[in-house]
Amino acid sequence: MSSVASVAGTGMTGGAASEALTLRAIRMDDAASCAELSRRVGWPHRREDWEFVIGLGHGVVGERNGKLVATGQWWPYGESHATVGMIIVAPEAQGAGIGKGLMQALLAQVGERSLMLNATVAGEPLYVRLGFRPCGGVSQYHGHILAVAAPELGADESLRPGSPADLAMLERLDREATGLERGPVLAALLQCGECLVLERAGQPVGFSILRAFGRGHVIGPVVAADETDARTLIACWLHGRAGQFIRVDLRLGSGLGDWLVKLGLAPAGDVTAMVRGDLPAAPGPSGLHALITQALG
Repeated sequence: MSSVASVAGTGMTGGAASEALTLRAIRMDDAASCAELSRRVGWPHRREDWEFVIGLGHGVVGERNGKLVATGQWWPYGESHATVGMIIVAPEAQGAGIGKGLMQALLAQVGERSLMLNATVAGEPLYVRLGFRPCGGVSQYHGHILAVAAPELGADESLRPGSPADLAMLERLDREATGLERGPVLAALLQCGECLVLERAGQPVGFSILRAFGRGHVIGPVVAADETDARTLIACWLHGRAGQFIRVDLRLGSGLGDWLVKLGLAPAGDVTAMVRGDLPAAPGPSGLHALITQALG
């Protein structure tokens, strides 16, 4: 993108540590270096997880003496909104204004879109200075799952595998839940994960996706009309997976958290949801009960 080209090859000012930094557009062949950087700050992302997010969006990396020391990305959801994430600065490079430089480069690319992100405690002050405001939060749960019974379905309910042929229907349910146009992300998830569709009286009312991620598997998104349906869509994935490592990212305050703890998962920390601009209007009746990832929303 042109805004990336405008920063590529230029140094950042603000001290000897930052003068040697060069920003350029992120590339697919950066995935292995990005995975190593994320491991250094305690994130579980594998090279494959980086390839997934790089392939879906845009972004920049920061290099010093040929070594990748910083990353930042964004993902468009239609023409009006986008999410920002994967903002990482190597421990030895922190405190030199690199995070601010990354965000300014991303903001230049995004243009007039409203932006959403999930902020760590350390990153939140920077985002506030850049015009973001808190609008909720996300709670992560992960761990080795206990034995979970198969969900009991009502007389008019059924679960079936989802497929690429269901994409238009999944987009509709997801749009009801988020107010966003996330078709390309859902299409990619159908290629790398497994999908379940919950039907009632023959009509689809929710779906969930399971895929390999980090230390095991992640369940998300989970789109359903209420937490009862969301439990069904999560429990079906947990059934038969005793001992496996599972991650689920819930909206802060979700009633599903205590239920997941009883099934063996543990709270792994909260982050602050923030927005710069307007939040999307989600018309319902579907709701988003678990995120794809904290970066993608």
